[in-house]
Amino acid sequence: MNHTPALFAGVEPLEVFVELLAELDAETTSTQFYDRICEAICRLTTMQRAAIFMSEGRGHRVRAVGAHGTSFGELTALRPSLWTVPIAQRALIDDEVVVAPASEAVPAEYVQQLGITTMVCTPLSAAGRRYGVICADRGGNQFELSDGERHLLWTLGKTAALVATARITTREQEQARRLEERLDLAREIHERVIQRLFGVSLVLGAQESNEATNRALAELQGALGELRAALERPLAVHAADTRPSLAAELERLGSVGVLSGAELSVDWPEGAVVPAQCEQTAQDFLAEALRNATKHSDPEHIQVVVSEGADTFALEVRNDGLSSGPRGKGMGLRLAAFEALQHGGSVEYGECEEQWWRARLVLPV
Repeated sequence: MNHTPALFAGVEPLEVFVELLAELDAETTSTQFYDRICEAICRLTTMQRAAIFMSEGRGHRVRAVGAHGTSFGELTALRPSLWTVPIAQRALIDDEVVVAPASEAVPAEYVQQLGITTMVCTPLSAAGRRYGVICADRGGNQFELSDGERHLLWTLGKTAALVATARITTREQEQARRLEERLDLAREIHERVIQRLFGVSLVLGAQESNEATNRALAELQGALGELRAALERPLAVHAADTRPSLAAELERLGSVGVLSGAELSVDWPEGAVVPAQCEQTAQDFLAEALRNATKHSDPEHIQVVVSEGADTFALEVRNDGLSSGPRGKGMGLRLAAFEALQHGGSVEYGECEEQWWRARLVLPV
């Protein structure tokens, strides 16, 4: 069934967004939220199928977060990226609505699986943040966009991004609050409970040995061990990691040479090896540092440097976007620092030279 753009019938886009999103509440899932945005896109334009792809999570993998007119389950099985879907890269970098034959826009297996002939890709970006893209088509049929509908899609993308910004900001503030509470609790337990229990264990250990004393000492030491293990537990549960190795990821980034419009270089010394116990922490840090480099500034150059010491492994990300604005201590880097600390390492970030900014991870091996 073909759709007539509601805008041309006198309905303002904002009214449709308000109508569709007004029914959402605190119990609404992220998928339901983005499904409604996709529905609004289809109601306001001639598109019959729409899906939103965003980069989410600590690993910043791209995945489908909502859809309308097509199977969401089918889309979640896809593993797209800016390098395998060039139409998305162009839409985000140029901040424009891009229309292209599917054969030139996405991998061949997507074309066959989803029955795409022509695709339109709209950037989902606002306030300097690039969240992802809205991909849409007319049910597998070929089409061309008028200038009016192209501009409408661009406007809807901005509106959707602003709405998503409010939701994401609220979620990040809640996560930051919970992180602060977790850190405060860990500090309080360590400074008060563990230290006092440790003092009691020293007293018991100095007492004349007997069965009751030994049993009490063993129980106390066991409790201390359990408390320490609880405090060292990761702040978030990591799903099974299916990412390529850090070496493979940096090789891919180096071969691409461009990240969000910035020239990218990778310095990986020959023979350098990432210790197995450092792999996941290093990958999480790399994803967060690269996200910060493009989120908080508009750099022309980004450098990724790997180095090894006698007993350390270091990963550093630098960019020349320091002058674009002040840097804050974001939750992402604070989480990375906390994770590094659990492995006996550290994270440093700040100005490293004139108009350059860096984030550096050091882990013991």
